[in-house]
Amino acid sequence: MKIAEQRFLRGPSLYAATPCLLAVLDLAGQQNAAGLGARLLALLPAMPAEAAARLSDCQAAHEALEPVVMELQRLAGTPGTFGMTKIDPAKPGQARVVCGYTVEQVANRALRTAAALIDACARHEAFDLDAALDDLRDTAHRHAIGTSTAAVLAAAHRRGIPSLRLIEEANLFQLGWGSRQQRLQATITGATNHVAVGIASDKQLTKTLLDQAGVPVPAGATVTTLEQALREARRIKGPVTVKPLDANQGKGVTVNCATPEEIGRAFEFARQYGRHVIVEEFLQGRDYRVLVTGRKVAAASWRRPPHVTGDGVSTVRELVDVENRNPARGDGHTNILTKIPLDDLALQVLASQGHDLDSVPAEGSVVDLRGNANLSTGGTAEDVTDLLPEETRDICIRAARTIGLDVAGIDIVCQDIARPLREQNGGIIEVNAAPGIRMHQYPSRGTPRDAGAAIVDALFGEDDGRIPVVAVTGTNGKTTTSLLIAHATRLAGLRTGVTTTEGVYIDGERIVKGDCTGYRSARTVLASPDVDFAVLETARGGILKRGLAFDRCDVAVVLNVSADHLGLDGIDTVEALARVKFVIAERARRAVVLNAEDDHCVAMSSELAHGVEVLYFSLDPDTPVLLRHLENGGRGVYLEDNMIVLANGTRHEALLDVRTMPCTMKGAARYNIANALAAAAALSASGFGNLEIAAGLRTFVSDWKHNPLRSNVFDVDGVTVIFDYAHNTAAYAALAETARALTPGRLVGVVAAPGDRRDEDLVAIGETCAAGFDELVVYETENRGRASGEVAALLVQGARLGKYETDHLQVELNVHEAIRAGLARCEPGDVLVFGCGSALTELTEAIRPTSPATASRIEAEAV
Repeated sequence: MKIAEQRFLRGPSLYAATPCLLAVLDLAGQQNAAGLGARLLALLPAMPAEAAARLSDCQAAHEALEPVVMELQRLAGTPGTFGMTKIDPAKPGQARVVCGYTVEQVANRALRTAAALIDACARHEAFDLDAALDDLRDTAHRHAIGTSTAAVLAAAHRRGIPSLRLIEEANLFQLGWGSRQQRLQATITGATNHVAVGIASDKQLTKTLLDQAGVPVPAGATVTTLEQALREARRIKGPVTVKPLDANQGKGVTVNCATPEEIGRAFEFARQYGRHVIVEEFLQGRDYRVLVTGRKVAAASWRRPPHVTGDGVSTVRELVDVENRNPARGDGHTNILTKIPLDDLALQVLASQGHDLDSVPAEGSVVDLRGNANLSTGGTAEDVTDLLPEETRDICIRAARTIGLDVAGIDIVCQDIARPLREQNGGIIEVNAAPGIRMHQYPSRGTPRDAGAAIVDALFGEDDGRIPVVAVTGTNGKTTTSLLIAHATRLAGLRTGVTTTEGVYIDGERIVKGDCTGYRSARTVLASPDVDFAVLETARGGILKRGLAFDRCDVAVVLNVSADHLGLDGIDTVEALARVKFVIAERARRAVVLNAEDDHCVAMSSELAHGVEVLYFSLDPDTPVLLRHLENGGRGVYLEDNMIVLANGTRHEALLDVRTMPCTMKGAARYNIANALAAAAALSASGFGNLEIAAGLRTFVSDWKHNPLRSNVFDVDGVTVIFDYAHNTAAYAALAETARALTPGRLVGVVAAPGDRRDEDLVAIGETCAAGFDELVVYETENRGRASGEVAALLVQGARLGKYETDHLQVELNVHEAIRAGLARCEPGDVLVFGCGSALTELTEAIRPTSPATASRIEAEAV
């Protein structure tokens, strides 16, 4: 089996709203293998019925891949929810296999394992499936999200708060977007005070501050030698607890030490975890944990040490082994409970009760295996939240605030948590800055408490953590429309993040340069704490290669859909391309802006989510779709008598004259008028007022500095040069129409197209340019695998289909020679359109030999 391509679609995509792994298989030379499915099912007998039915008669490897990948993920403990296999009729030699996933690293290994397993079965060879599954489970374990973190994330998702895992190697997450985000790592939040964490890590300093605040704490001191420890124990005059100053999870703790020998052993045990050791009064009673979030108590649990109950037959070792096989127990923090360790400390605790591992406890007798009750060492918990007196709640909240923590685990020892602490000599023994919440979410007994939701409530209140997001897609005009919207929002006082084909901009400053219209760039904006409003240009390639970086947007804009990039990424028709663009529209939750003059855009309106508003825009006020929409009370934006008009049912308000907008070239650039109409609709849908919209459109300048490669105009010795990124038929046709309106003279085109377009598309571009320009010079730019001269030949072929005369057609493969040839065909007053441009130096270096002053002036203007 040959995997030609593999990619992770990390957000909503053409296939699903959840993350998917896409594998493109090369089927050349693939042979069917009789009985393949039956052999796979023999190795994977627990496969779900629907998948097993598909696999039972399977003989083709590519048909087996998806169900096997999904089953391997399920067996690893990280199931996916979606899978499909598709063969494109246009490319029957390829299969596209899509598998949903939970953990990306597991999905990656599952794909490789499945391919190897299928190949082995097809060849009747042995395959060590057990070893492969062990490897997958180990991968799942290494990349698992901790139980406490997962509980907070689940609570956030229920609230509609988005989350981003910032790095795969740690449980560090961002909840919310932009300026409304919060950070989370386990139960430490971005609001957690660093100084407070340091205080909580120092148990003696914590006790001192709590004592000063009137919070009951046990007496004690920090020591560094055994002699000091014994002296402090004598001063306390009773049993003591010995523990490291700055360890956590109960490490190094020994309780109820009464004799010098016990204190000596406990001191040496604590010294294994730190140089400084606390010797403090041993408080009699049970161990409780109270969770404080913000200014309230969210939950409380009675923590019981790890223990087993005798049956009169089994040894302690056997009883522990049975308990550790409980599915709820796992290693570390990945399960509800942790396995009980049989280490030296367990042996000491057993010895203190007169037992060892081979003892057979009497039926019904309880045998402890730890002196402390931490869940991380195998303890269990019982919910007691409703038993807490108001006084105890107030003490816990005061303790957390004294230390300075927004989320805190307060450890209390007392006889009965239902009674006030002071009347029973109870007290707080520790304050934890990163408290585990497994015990509250999944108590062994009692009412489960949604501690994750309590943390989310403390972080966000009633907010959903989202900033407004406008997503813009279409074949042409995306960048200009995105910048128009972003300019207006910045003018209205919002710090705006915008992604475009030229880079990522945060509040007007470009922080990343390049084509930034995909997943990673959108995440850059959404992760920035300096963004109040996001405008995300979202290109076809970004959707197909990684999916969306957002689960939903407020407003989606689909400008147009026309032939471009066909034959790439499995998209071979304009209809299929429209479906890709629709991925943006179907993620909108407030409104979708659609081109009323584009049938593909109009068709999207019937498939939108319930309650999503449609706003149409149109250059023609008499477009039937627009008229019907307005008659039915809908909103839209249209052009009439050079005025942009915003219609809201029967109310039609003129916003501004398009001739006052710099980007329209005094009204000649109708494509930029269309972009402005779409921007106005998106801004209106986002809640901006008419004056704010008009001010934004009127003041946006589309020059090289603010919007490079988008119809930038330069004067070259009396010839108007329009520099543009145009690279498809629709863009070249629109440019020719605009340029024609700017001159009574001749129109010269210097044109090219990317080499990864299909032959028929390149021919069509040539034909379109022949129809639009009086003179044509063809050059080559990015051939992308084609031989030199091949792209130009196809463009010329198209031009000649348009009956273009040879005298008006010239080929100069070098871009500089082509520009010079184009200018040589111009006279003052003519317009030259330079299409498929990529850098200003292409123009300046072309003219520098003959017009150095002009080249220098253009460079200065562009800065």
